[in-house]
Amino acid sequence: MSDTTELTRKDDSAMTRREGDASQRRITLTPPVDIFEDSQGVTLWADLPGVTKDRLDVKVHDGNLFIEAEAAVSTPAGLRLQHAEVRQPHFARAFSLGADLDASKIDASLKDGVLKLTIPRRDEARPRRVEVRTE
Repeated sequence: MSDTTELTRKDDSAMTRREGDASQRRITLTPPVDIFEDSQGVTLWADLPGVTKDRLDVKVHDGNLFIEAEAAVSTPAGLRLQHAEVRQPHFARAFSLGADLDASKIDASLKDGVLKLTIPRRDEARPRRVEVRTE
């Protein structure tokens, strides 16, 4: 990550547990991400194993990017679940977007439990070549 993008982690907790009735207990996991930056923008890869498109929510609000998802972990046919520490993991992560990134043009794709977000720079924030004339 580079300071020039102002893409920073907002929530740094590795795991949060919401207490309550044992059947209602929910564990929120922070998905690991890889962030790459170039002159065109930022590409973010988030690992969300077991997550499908219908259980994924990506939002941008007030210059922040929010990723929330819930995994569906099924029990194989013919087996009975004896013990599960994380039955339906909930993933959550938030980032602050820099002013040079164009949140209205974010491209998102999900393949094999990996979310790819491409966040382009605003046209005026991209480096451009200045033509020099000779006189």
